[in-house]
Amino acid sequence: MAFEPPPRLVRALGETAPGDGWLEKLPEAARQAVALRESTVERVQVPGGRSSLVVLVRRSDGTPAVLKLAPPRSRPEAERAALAHWGGLGAVQLLDEPVTEGVLLLERLHPDVSVRSLPEAKALLEAAGTLRRLWVEPPVDGSAQVFETVAERTGRQAEAMRAGAGADVADLVSAALTAREELLVAPPESRLLHGTFRQSKVLAAERSPWLAVGPDPVVGECAFDLARLVRDRVEDLIAQPSGAAITRRRIKRLAESLDVDQERLRGWTLFRAVESGVRARRVGRLQDAELLLEFAGWL
Repeated sequence: MAFEPPPRLVRALGETAPGDGWLEKLPEAARQAVALRESTVERVQVPGGRSSLVVLVRRSDGTPAVLKLAPPRSRPEAERAALAHWGGLGAVQLLDEPVTEGVLLLERLHPDVSVRSLPEAKALLEAAGTLRRLWVEPPVDGSAQVFETVAERTGRQAEAMRAGAGADVADLVSAALTAREELLVAPPESRLLHGTFRQSKVLAAERSPWLAVGPDPVVGECAFDLARLVRDRVEDLIAQPSGAAITRRRIKRLAESLDVDQERLRGWTLFRAVESGVRARRVGRLQDAELLLEFAGWL
């Protein structure tokens, strides 16, 4: 079978890692990963994600599974460590396998059914409930060293924001950077976080109604993790005349339901929206950038 990367993955890696050679090596790496695990390929998941190739397979005993291949910049070893630490509680289960760098063998969920398929209010409720289960104490053994902290990750992002922001968004960037500095002074807790949580990262499963997939794990306060969920379906929010009011109510509702400080959630939502908007503008996704920066202006 040909392991051609989906166009979505090609576009995304072209924006973030042009010329690193990983895509060119991917078809052979996928063939080797399948052969090593004596698996039978069903299909490549399309459109798939923006940072990995996902292949639906069956193991030698007929069990359905997912083979995921990701480049080093996507931190697959951090994902492996986080999934092992969660042990299937709230997240997809990591399966036993020959350990190969950049390759994960995962339990098969329902890849085409995410929590986004639910009505918005129900989707937010189910997603928040899933996220709560992931917020555990970080591991204390050597595996903890693979995880970035919120301060480290947002520090890199802050540098890129300063370098890439135009004069027209200077006030927004300044507000976002100030919010970050204040939030890092005295975080209320330190938990293992999903890192890139949103509705599309929660899939239907057999052993649990919903399970999270695709973490980019980080250690820090819970409000940082929840902030990405606040802006889910941002295009729908922007299209509504009352979008700003709906956003404020969403922040309040999510903060109360997950015992997170409302102002800290608002601050991290601002930082993450501006960071994403500036980054989208930098790589030429101008429509996405416009939506994100307009959303950030409401905060």
